Amino acid sequence: MSSDADQLKTKIDMQRLPAHIAIIMDGNGRWAKKRDLPRTAGHEAGVEAVRRVVRACAELGVKYLTLYTFSVENWNRPREEVAALMKLLTRTTRREIDELNRNNVRLTTIGRIDELSKSRRLALAMAVEKTKKNTGLVLNLALNYGGRTEIIDSVRAIALGIRSGHILPSEINESLFSDYLYTAGITDPDLLVRTSGEMRISNFLLWQTSYTEMYITNVLWPDFGRLELFEAIIEYQRRERRFGKV
Repeated sequence: MSSDADQLKTKIDMQRLPAHIAIIMDGNGRWAKKRDLPRTAGHEAGVEAVRRVVRACAELGVKYLTLYTFSVENWNRPREEVAALMKLLTRTTRREIDELNRNNVRLTTIGRIDELSKSRRLALAMAVEKTKKNTGLVLNLALNYGGRTEIIDSVRAIALGIRSGHILPSEINESLFSDYLYTAGITDPDLLVRTSGEMRISNFLLWQTSYTEMYITNVLWPDFGRLELFEAIIEYQRRERRFGKV
């Protein structure tokens, strides 16, 4: 017997898939609170949602999936929660390598990765290295990431290029600027999904989402899965993307 998600999948136009889906994974804490559980339990449940969505994207043939995993602002959360998140990140990264390889998924990261602890960096580097030959979905984790810090880092890199003589000010345009972003070489998101019903972009991919279609759902991230992803894609396919044109 086919599931609701399987039935919904038949309505997806496979020729018009979003090449790049970005997700703001929100609602772990509220999910835990509703169940009288610690916030860490919500983050653990959120990992299962990541697994479901990665599998679904790989199943469809989506090219890029960028997940807002840990923002530069998240360091301001309680120290115990930050420590738990970092441990969860390391443990999950190591545990999921075989799963990523089975699904032909390549792992990449964006953000100020060099500011993470050595053990976190090593775990990420190992996962990136062990999946680098995979040719399917690119799973892009935004870690210690902020849209404003990305733009600042890009401006600094371009300024250094001008000072060294490798870049002329007259050469600076949107294309060159994009080449200095963390996401250089990755197409801008076609679809941005935000869970838990919040109506804000939260400093995520500020440059790249200029013409991205947004999909807001009240579903909390730990409850998000294959069915909810397919619903978002079908809604995306109902829209006409004009990119500022008539």
